[in-house]
Amino acid sequence: MRHYIYFTNEQDKEPVTAELRTLVKAAVYTALEYEDFGRSAEISVTFTDNEGIREINREHRDIDSATDVLSFPMMSEDDSESDTDRANGAVMLGDIVLSLERAREQSVEFGHSYTREVAFLTVHSVLHLLGYDHLTSEADDADMRARQNTVLEIMGIKR
Repeated sequence: MRHYIYFTNEQDKEPVTAELRTLVKAAVYTALEYEDFGRSAEISVTFTDNEGIREINREHRDIDSATDVLSFPMMSEDDSESDTDRANGAVMLGDIVLSLERAREQSVEFGHSYTREVAFLTVHSVLHLLGYDHLTSEADDADMRARQNTVLEIMGIKR
């Protein structure tokens, strides 16, 4: 099975290097493998800055503030209404919008690497695309955190 990750860069605060794209791909692939997704997947990743993600957050969630990452899942909870790209047979999981500016700020704030922060936010967003939600209960939050940490450990990324 093959996964398709499409990148768009809508910011100029942080460089979007081949290494950054490779990191995001690795985080997506590792999360999907860990979750035993078992099918080809298609995900769109948009890099933005704080103002860009603030606009999207306001438009789609009525929250007028910047955030670090937004996820827009396309797969239904029971997977009965999932769209499949006819050209490649991949399930269109959805869109990830990542503020690289905020990722840099949080890496400093939390005292870990920018690499770790981008990988964490990507894994977090992939889990949302797969239907996980940390806001529903403390147990769901703990479950999602454990999954995120395990995926990062598999990738060899430590705090």
